[in-house]
Amino acid sequence: MTPRPPVRGGGRPPEPRKGAPKNPRPHSSSSRGTEVPLRKAPEGLGGEQVEGRQAVLELLHARRRNVRKIYMADALESAAILDQIEEEARRQRVPVQLVSRARLDRDARTEGHQGVYAEADRLKPVELDDFLVHERGFLFVADGVTDPRNLGAMLRSADGAGVTGVVLPRHRSARISPTVTKTAAGAVEYLNYAQVGGIPAALDRLNKAGVLTVGLAGESKKSIYDLDLGSTPVALVVGGEENGMAQLTRKRCAEVVSIPQLGKITSLNAGVAASVAMFEVARQRNLRR
Repeated sequence: MTPRPPVRGGGRPPEPRKGAPKNPRPHSSSSRGTEVPLRKAPEGLGGEQVEGRQAVLELLHARRRNVRKIYMADALESAAILDQIEEEARRQRVPVQLVSRARLDRDARTEGHQGVYAEADRLKPVELDDFLVHERGFLFVADGVTDPRNLGAMLRSADGAGVTGVVLPRHRSARISPTVTKTAAGAVEYLNYAQVGGIPAALDRLNKAGVLTVGLAGESKKSIYDLDLGSTPVALVVGGEENGMAQLTRKRCAEVVSIPQLGKITSLNAGVAASVAMFEVARQRNLRR
């Protein structure tokens, strides 16, 4: 593989660097893909900065929000996905700026950016009631999921399992950050989100609307495989990594179930548990087609 040339067709030549900022953003020394924390948590769903090759390509393919600019390291080896990003950016007239790897490392917010990131408009939430128009709606409700990599993995599974809406709380939850978009590998772009003030109140609304609210709890004696998840609207509720669902959330769930396990370890990672449960809903629905 040969190094990528300084300027590629369809992109713009790099802008002259005027000097490093007085207070450059520090980089985390933790594992690959770890996100650099912000000093103050911004409001809203997030999604303004998308990092990673697949995530940026899907951002362009989805065409659901405005992409302002793409930054690409100028010393990357040639790769088909990079050519696809540039071709699609040229088609949509999105500027591509080639910058040094050092600058991209400085401006990116994850260590797993793969030499590419994009600036885009923030994701726009919809109202919770908008999800109720689906006769066989399938909602994923995240109750206090604060690990961005877990949330990203859950969203990737949600897209694959056919989830029609994602419900996230405004507080005590990870935003759709660069780490989330990178882990979700583009799935973020194809999902719809409702952001609510509290999960218990949202579950009350869903229960009244005839949605079967199902919470996951490892200690429950009732198996998810014993539920009929294929003939009614379903909202699958998954709690945080440390403490699971909050007590008020658990009380609002019509059913609380577990995933039967055969090994010695009694608890699954939150992202894995969510994935298994989501695809059980998808399996039952496919059987009823």
